[in-house]
Amino acid sequence: MNPTGKKFISLFLILSLLSLSINLFAKERRGAKLIITKLDEQQIEGELIAVKKDSLLLLYAGRLDKSVGIEEIKVITIVKKSKTSLGGRIGVLVCGGAAVLIGYEIGRNRYFVNYSSLFAILGGVIGVLAGGLLGGFIGSSLGKDKTFQLEGITDSEIQETLNKLRKRARIRDYE
Repeated sequence: MNPTGKKFISLFLILSLLSLSINLFAKERRGAKLIITKLDEQQIEGELIAVKKDSLLLLYAGRLDKSVGIEEIKVITIVKKSKTSLGGRIGVLVCGGAAVLIGYEIGRNRYFVNYSSLFAILGGVIGVLAGGLLGGFIGSSLGKDKTFQLEGITDSEIQETLNKLRKRARIRDYE
């Protein structure tokens, strides 16, 4: 491989390491962010601290604990963080890097010897645009909120829902 190709590969690896290592910092375990709609249409928003057998304990307004009884809840929505930005960055890096290398190799063809840099740049621009759009779309679909309907379901289905919520609580094994 010639020196220019090695430069493209090393630049791609450096950029991918820098952009993908952002999430490696250690953090305190947090509970899922919930929006609870009660039967009287009142909404409560907070962090899920623990799931008790007949209620949910939320950190309400950032500093107050609030317990909400299961029989009072109509809908529980788990608010997820958007992954559009992360998906877009990964798409830009992967597709952009691959398109630069492909464009460069096409430009090295014996008919286009003088245009290898032009093909590399053109391929990079097309790859960055396509990868950013595709990655952003995939990231946004992965970051959709999850909703659980509690009104009108059986007790066994409620317990199944509570078990799913327990996995997302700050304190998982609360009794």
